[in-house]
Amino acid sequence: MPDKTDETYEIYAIKYGDRMGERGTMFVHGDPHDAPMAMDYYIWVIRSEQRTIVIDVGYGKAEGEGRGRSFLRSPVEGLALLDIDANEIEDVIITHMHYDHAGNLELFPKARFHIQDEEMSFVTGRAMTHVGLRHAFRLDDVLEMVRLTYGDRVVFHAGEEQIAPGVTVHHLPGHTRGLQAVRVLTQRGPVVLASDVAHYYESFEEETPFLTHENLFEMMESHRKLRALAPDNSHIVPGHDPAVLERYPAPSPALEGIVARLDVPPNVRVKG
Repeated sequence: MPDKTDETYEIYAIKYGDRMGERGTMFVHGDPHDAPMAMDYYIWVIRSEQRTIVIDVGYGKAEGEGRGRSFLRSPVEGLALLDIDANEIEDVIITHMHYDHAGNLELFPKARFHIQDEEMSFVTGRAMTHVGLRHAFRLDDVLEMVRLTYGDRVVFHAGEEQIAPGVTVHHLPGHTRGLQAVRVLTQRGPVVLASDVAHYYESFEEETPFLTHENLFEMMESHRKLRALAPDNSHIVPGHDPAVLERYPAPSPALEGIVARLDVPPNVRVKG
């Protein structure tokens, strides 16, 4: 457990969209017994007495619905459910530049955006000449991040670096070249927000590789590194699993099925 002098955080996952897919289109090896499989879309927020940090900013309504995803609420509306004003946020961590994680940068007018060097190189370089690699990125999001860079509002990271006391980012590529997870100190110890390093619990519990990736080997290696960052699997939170809202409590009955509090232990036993 953290020392009393350490800065610890509350962590919340806020659902802003969802879709129904099929297992056979989610994972590298498909599934001979194909079945519907739900995917939830989240942003995350961590806060202590000293600071509030947002992790990822979701997609916009037109982009999400154009890709067949529901749009339940904007990040501004989601944060407001926790009495957080997006206009006052000073730090936003972008785990990677896919449309569902970097689609509302303009809604955070005071923020500095934290991103890995490798991700910015990836989305502005030769890889984007391949349709199969760029299909999950939105050009306007990339251009906005470039504008923010020129406006001195982007902080670049290379590998593992500290964002604030008790908050570190970790470069875990595979899904994209510059993908980063976030490790957060809480009263129950470090909790690792995997984002798309692991879309589902089974990604790191059973090493099930997700279909969308830039490098399959690096994705599998990142699953191992993800587990090494946490005391055990119960301290890892996947990026898109609807089970997150079932395993963790809502901060109030009114937010059931919308917001989950992640700095408390899950209510079910997690493998590993």
